[in-house]
Amino acid sequence: MKLKVLITGRNRKVCRDVGEHLEKDRGYLTVKAAPSKTGLFDIMLSELPKVIIICLGDETVETVKAFNVLKSVSMQSHCTIIVIANNEDEKLFIKYTELRKVLFLSRPVSLMALYEKLLAIEEELENCEEESVFREFVNEDTDEDSRRKKILVIDDDTEQLVHIKEQLEEFYDVAVVKSGDAAFKYLMKHTPDLILLDYLMPEKDGPQVLRQMRTIDEYAHIPVMFLTGMSERNAVLETLTELRPQGYIIKPARKSDLVAKIIDVLG
Repeated sequence: MKLKVLITGRNRKVCRDVGEHLEKDRGYLTVKAAPSKTGLFDIMLSELPKVIIICLGDETVETVKAFNVLKSVSMQSHCTIIVIANNEDEKLFIKYTELRKVLFLSRPVSLMALYEKLLAIEEELENCEEESVFREFVNEDTDEDSRRKKILVIDDDTEQLVHIKEQLEEFYDVAVVKSGDAAFKYLMKHTPDLILLDYLMPEKDGPQVLRQMRTIDEYAHIPVMFLTGMSERNAVLETLTELRPQGYIIKPARKSDLVAKIIDVLG
């Protein structure tokens, strides 16, 4: 299989050169992203790359911390993260990163070393696919008190998704999607303990998503709370009477208020 590689970073020249070589020499599909929280978060959700290459250049504490948004998203999709850096940027990155595991590659870039590593990743993924006839079951109910509760956040606004995920991931396992259709794909494989559902979304809004959920036995029992702006408050109150969700949260919510609302539902 050919890898999908996400290339990002402040060193645009290295990003461009590495991307061109990967496409021409190896035939990889490469996607580019701005090295910002929202840019990275958005493209990780839409593209699902298996390798992320970060090209550092003249970094600051804040620019390094922006890459921390990749922490949970990359773990969910089992990404390999490769950081191309000089000694100074590498030390700064190590000091301020929250990423669990990265591979460093010094500049000037050894393309042969990079190709060898990507080839090994390809082979590992192919071996996993060959073994996919096995079906793994993890009984999450065996230790109900100790496991972290799972929350699914559905919102078409990337900044809101980043903000809410950062507020909650200290206490909960948080998954995020940007549409109702993406939410149902997630629910086919996972069962969250609570869904935070944006009230206003394009194509299929929050009430439509909740109505559809209520028609499916596997999802009908999942608690749902609406996320809404102050301007939609009256409409939300009418919807509460009809659909009877577990409540609503006015955006943007303070961390303490958001967690308190969730505790009211989950305990």
